[in-house]
Amino acid sequence: MSSAKSARYNRFSGGPANLPSPDSSGIRMETTFGPTFSTVTTITKADGTSTYKQHRRTPSSSSTLAYSPRDEEDSMPPINTPRRSDSAISVRSLHSESSMSLRSTFSLPEEEEEPVGVEPLVFAEQPSVKLCCQLCCNVFKDPVITTCGHTFCRRCALKSEKCPVDNAKLTVVVNNIAVAEQIGELFIHCRHGCHAAGTGKPGVFEVDPRGCPFTIKLSARKDHESSCDYRPVRCPNNPSCPPLLKMNLEAHLKECEHIKCPHSKYGCTFIGNQDTYETHLETCRFEGLKEFLQQTDDRFHEMHVALAQKDQEIAFLRSMLGKLSEKIDQLEKSLELKFDVLDENQSKLSEDLMEFRRDASMLNDELSHINARLNMGILGSYDPQQIFKCKGTFVGHQGPVWCLCVYSMGDLLFSGSSDKTIKVWDTCTTYKCQKTLEGHDGIVLALCIQGCKLYSGSADCTIIVWDIQNLQKVNTIRAHDNPVCTLVSSHNMLFSGSLKAIKVWDIVGTELKLKKELTGLNHWVRALVAAQSYLYSGSYQTIKIWDIRTLDCIHVLQTSGGSVYSIAVTNHHIVCGTYENLIHVWDIESKEQVRTLTGHVGTVYALAVISTPDQTKVFSASYDRSLRVWSMDNMICTQTLLRHQGSVTALAVSRGRLFSGAVDSTVKVWTC
Repeated sequence: MSSAKSARYNRFSGGPANLPSPDSSGIRMETTFGPTFSTVTTITKADGTSTYKQHRRTPSSSSTLAYSPRDEEDSMPPINTPRRSDSAISVRSLHSESSMSLRSTFSLPEEEEEPVGVEPLVFAEQPSVKLCCQLCCNVFKDPVITTCGHTFCRRCALKSEKCPVDNAKLTVVVNNIAVAEQIGELFIHCRHGCHAAGTGKPGVFEVDPRGCPFTIKLSARKDHESSCDYRPVRCPNNPSCPPLLKMNLEAHLKECEHIKCPHSKYGCTFIGNQDTYETHLETCRFEGLKEFLQQTDDRFHEMHVALAQKDQEIAFLRSMLGKLSEKIDQLEKSLELKFDVLDENQSKLSEDLMEFRRDASMLNDELSHINARLNMGILGSYDPQQIFKCKGTFVGHQGPVWCLCVYSMGDLLFSGSSDKTIKVWDTCTTYKCQKTLEGHDGIVLALCIQGCKLYSGSADCTIIVWDIQNLQKVNTIRAHDNPVCTLVSSHNMLFSGSLKAIKVWDIVGTELKLKKELTGLNHWVRALVAAQSYLYSGSYQTIKIWDIRTLDCIHVLQTSGGSVYSIAVTNHHIVCGTYENLIHVWDIESKEQVRTLTGHVGTVYALAVISTPDQTKVFSASYDRSLRVWSMDNMICTQTLLRHQGSVTALAVSRGRLFSGAVDSTVKVWTC
């Protein structure tokens, strides 16, 4: 046993069994001993090979000693045993296979049922008590280590609920390979050298002086017993012949009276002994045809093999036919599904066409209304320079774009997407993606800039701090228990919105220190805007106004149209976009609602403001794939921008330019 195996065994079974040690020459001598039998010596060489030396035993009456492992335990009283005249120890059979069931060594499947029969198992010398199970008191059969650290037979461990040593619950952990190997090294008597004991107890065996004299290792039992000369065999000529030992078979065949002609399968009826058999072959009419008969047999065998191959081919073709039939069925179902989808798409296209027609009609009405007001002189002179046009498209994201943020100092645009990345776009010189920031495990939903730091919020519930100078991640904060929907900064504080909560963070270098959590919100906080000394938050049909210095709620605006998805604050108005397509406008001083802007036919996801000394424009982005430009002087839509192929979800403005992100994974640039 190697040092590693020895150490493993010492740990789980309390130490090695009392087995002989190698001498200085590398040869181990193991000798069975007893007063009435001569010895059988096993010489084990250094390379692991073994040879056996046999000495004939002298017959004697052998008493039986039923061995119990409790004999060697101090805590268990010894049992009375009869005086023995043989060194053999008779133990109950552990199993009914020809070798001991040690799964770690002999690979018996765990679910395989053991036969009911009992097989002799007589050890040449008394096994160590350390190789015996404390539950069944027999030598380990398939030893396993349990959760309590003790070793038991697998079947005993599965049947018993508690350990007998420390009363712990028994659960099998792993096979005890070390103990299994030691048990395999124990010497036993050949099964053909044992017979049932005269005590009448089932499963108890003793040495048979007339049987096989060999002792063998338990692990080599099958190899020896399959070729043992004392193994009972049947006469191959006639099952009616008396039972024989393998050593006597050759002599019996010379005297057997039931030898059949080798051509009996062709119809020869000869039966006789060896002498008459040889005479018969000289006169057998089939003997002269044996070459022809052999060729016929060979041909029949070839035909049988060919037939078996054809059967296999037929079975294969049937299997392929079955698979082909299944594939045809799947294709039919897929085709039906595609037809259903086609019908559904056709219906949807018809609905979209009707919706586009309604939108066109609405746009025509608005244009007529604008023209009428222009003719009346209400709007003043028409300025063609205020018409916004798409000047370019940033392409690179692999999923919808949900948020945008502009760093005006370096003319950089940051975009967050469902592909879990943030892309940095140059909006001044190269107009290309400068870098892709990776770090989030979820959709990037919010972006915010404070100083030279970029803050990103995600569906993974975290906020990541990025250094804009070198575009590297510098910190990650587990911010909320739910996705971070929106971010805004003011007065050296960062505000993050999530489900029914707004958290206020003090910005200390690259760290975020939680200052306070604003509660009393009724739904997701999807919109946050900081203007002057106030924080505006939107949730379900509610806008709350907070004093940034005291972090107290000072006013609540009630609205309609479902959840508030976007907020914008101008010099004179508070504007919010809602789930139900509406844009509500309040007077910033009186907090009175002054107008509801209609025109979108989908949720208003984002709002942005561009203010000049002459006028203030509000841009709205919607689920209906359009952007609208609103003049806040007269509260009308002056332009509708239609270039995106999906819902428009995010807006950002910088130096008179408008950036829009959409579900079509692109970011478009709009200028006058």
